Amino acid sequence: VEVQLFGDTHGNVVHFGTRDCSSQRRHQKLLEEAPAPFLDSDTREKIHAAAVAAAKSVGYSNAGTAEFLVRGREFYFLEINTRIQVEHPITEAITGVDLVELQLKVAMGEKLPFTQHEIQFQGHAIELRINAEDCRENFRPAVGSITAWKRPERTTAREDCGYQVGDTIPPFYDSLICKVIVHADTREQALARMSSALSETVVEGIQTNIPLHRELMHDAYFMDGGTNIHYLEGWLVQHKR
Repeated sequence: VEVQLFGDTHGNVVHFGTRDCSSQRRHQKLLEEAPAPFLDSDTREKIHAAAVAAAKSVGYSNAGTAEFLVRGREFYFLEINTRIQVEHPITEAITGVDLVELQLKVAMGEKLPFTQHEIQFQGHAIELRINAEDCRENFRPAVGSITAWKRPERTTAREDCGYQVGDTIPPFYDSLICKVIVHADTREQALARMSSALSETVVEGIQTNIPLHRELMHDAYFMDGGTNIHYLEGWLVQHKR
């Protein structure tokens, strides 16, 4: 579980809530949610407070993310990533704040334009990382040219892309080619909306992990109870991936 932080050069620090990044494979995140589901309100507020206190203790400024391991109502500090995160769009979705714009303003010396009490949270957001890899071949990186790409409707999903039709996926970089983000009033609605967006998404010319994401969106345990950091790799073994 991580907390999105922002500090300015005037001594102010605020948080933008939690994100759950437990769905990982080989310590690489594949799916993120905001706010982190299945935390009781007391534990959530304690995690918020710990993240803000850590940032204030070092005079932190600009965007940052405090990461914690959580077991039940206990949590343990891991680190602070001193940058904007790949999964920042889900925080933008539940707060309505453009974090990249805010990052630039703070870097220019401006004060944070709001207090903690003025930051409002609404609904639930999910982000999937679409990677160029072959799930049938132990997630071997996929290379080649994108020959077609059917995208979900913009009214139901946000898509942040680094590639388009005609581009070639090289073997030298991270396999991430785009992110799909949805927002809804509840987690159940967000899962349904993401499932719909995936049904509309087709990438041809290369292998991607879209089929895996489609299966996870219908996995009963994930839908009902979320996951821990070992769940996805155990699920892959069970399904012989």
